Amino acid sequence: MITEERISTFINSFDTGNTPFLNELEEYALKTNVPIIRPQMQSFLKLLLAMKQPKQILEVGTAIGFSALLMSQYGPEDCHITTIEKYEKRIPLARENFKKAGREQQITLLEGDAAEILKELSGSYDFIFMDAAKGQYIHFLPDILRLLPVGGVLVSDNVLQDGDVMESRYAVCRRDRTIHTRMREYLYELKHHEQLQTDILPVGDGVTVSVKIK
Repeated sequence: MITEERISTFINSFDTGNTPFLNELEEYALKTNVPIIRPQMQSFLKLLLAMKQPKQILEVGTAIGFSALLMSQYGPEDCHITTIEKYEKRIPLARENFKKAGREQQITLLEGDAAEILKELSGSYDFIFMDAAKGQYIHFLPDILRLLPVGGVLVSDNVLQDGDVMESRYAVCRRDRTIHTRMREYLYELKHHEQLQTDILPVGDGVTVSVKIK
């Protein structure tokens, strides 16, 4: 946990919660070990949506559709969400959840490898949420920047990897070193890219918020 548990518990005690369907879906995800955005990240995402009021949202990493449904619920009524997922076992669950929530017309699910799908997308998205394979963020970035207009917001979740990203490369498990290196590269690129203004925040498992400035 990035923030002290007592602080997180205190902050979460003020949370107003979500809709009954989202609460049910979150409970299912916790029971079945499906990774979804953490409570502090849920609250922060709602705030960003209220501030930005995006009309076109792109999400990289659908899982079972929790965050897409949260954005459809707490974003503008006329917003549209395009979300990408390649894990075949979760795609039917996501589609079923979109239908149960009555959001299948508002959410478009694209099946396949995000690296390939992003190259084929055109137009622009004024809000992009990255929550996919962490080692791929750096590879997605060129197409993400192409799809993000000036003034657009890029939110990247789980960037601190439970604090591991702060450790020496040799202090993390060998199997995690590639992800560790790529995430550090990603954070450096976001902070130093001439087109972006970025902040790194210890919310949930770490999040970056980037605004395209030119």
